[in-house]
Amino acid sequence: MAVASPPRARIGRLERSALTGVLVREVVNYSSYWRASTFSSTVEPTIYLLAFGFGFGSLVSEVAGYDYVEFVGTGTVATAVLFSSAFPAMFGTFVKYQFQRTYDAILAAPVDTEELVTAEALWMAMRAGVYGCAPLLVAIAFGLDPSWGMLAVPGVAFVSGFGWACFGVAVAGFVNSIDNFSYIVSAVLTPLFLVAGTFFPLSQLPEWAQIAGEFNPLHHCVELVRHAAFGFEGWTDVLRLGALVVFGLGMWRLAIYAMTRKLVD
Repeated sequence: MAVASPPRARIGRLERSALTGVLVREVVNYSSYWRASTFSSTVEPTIYLLAFGFGFGSLVSEVAGYDYVEFVGTGTVATAVLFSSAFPAMFGTFVKYQFQRTYDAILAAPVDTEELVTAEALWMAMRAGVYGCAPLLVAIAFGLDPSWGMLAVPGVAFVSGFGWACFGVAVAGFVNSIDNFSYIVSAVLTPLFLVAGTFFPLSQLPEWAQIAGEFNPLHHCVELVRHAAFGFEGWTDVLRLGALVVFGLGMWRLAIYAMTRKLVD
């Protein structure tokens, strides 16, 4: 009489050891190029801050009740988040699976696509949480009064950065050529970047544009950072944070689908 073998323990989803392994690899790899990455992710948003804050600021002293330098200084945090999450996710992911075959090597270990995408997005979100503070620090150096609410900015940047990192991974999973990123940058990211309330309030736009702006995740990031600096607005900010969480979860599942389609035969 055959003896039934004991049931195998089911391997859970998002195993901590798998996530940790991918994250440790990213940290070690990052140590070799952190200077260039930090430069590109923080200097460009800072240039926007200085150019708009002091360029337009010399013509427009106050916007929506804020000094223009303070208005732009808090708004460009979202720009830094975008530049340190969506762009590295798009180009980095494409290079890793198309040219370097890094993901093939990782998936040969006990790591599945869901864990790979999650760890990659978490790593880029952590970077966004740090880099997103750079324009705020510059603004403080030029006169923005620090407040306790600003301690929430890294968290807001992290949540927003996670969504945009997953967006970048998803785009990389769907495109067939690195040249196709030009369409995404020009037709999607640039309009969202310009109509986010970073350089001018959405209230100055037509009503249809104001309504569309409320569906822009970058706009929610801008408003949350601005309210962190000047005073939160209760449930309105809770809803904005919820919108960023929903955006992040939706992009996370889309990124997993896209990369599974690309990497798993």
